[in-house]
Amino acid sequence: MFALNLPGYDTKISSKDGKPTIFDLLRRCYVALTPEEWVRQHFVHFLIEHCNYPATLMGNEVGLTLNGTKKRCDTVVYDRNLKPRIIIEYKAPTVKINKEVFSQIARYNLVLKVDYLIISNGIQHYCCRMDYEKNSFEFIANIPEYSSL
Repeated sequence: MFALNLPGYDTKISSKDGKPTIFDLLRRCYVALTPEEWVRQHFVHFLIEHCNYPATLMGNEVGLTLNGTKKRCDTVVYDRNLKPRIIIEYKAPTVKINKEVFSQIARYNLVLKVDYLIISNGIQHYCCRMDYEKNSFEFIANIPEYSSL
């Protein structure tokens, strides 16, 4: 797979029907190992191991309904009251992060109204803090520790 700008971890890789799979800690099962999934698993482990995010307050492939259409957020992080606080969108390392990617995550946020939006392709990571009073957002330099949410 791709080298990422994220710490490594002890991946659990297997195969099903001759296709590679990777263990998803949050869904507690093996899932298809795509480039995007490679990024997701590394990023989730980064959040848990390096930013002290509780795995029990994170979900992968979280469903929502937007304008009558079912969508799925790649990862959602919740606070201890189970209120969504962060939406994370992943792309394959070969995908450039552009305006369309930000538009996608912003549409999901119309429903969830979180405090932070994060986008990563495993190489570049962008995090912005929402300001609903000013109807704006600001990019921040680092992914926040869970305790500061």
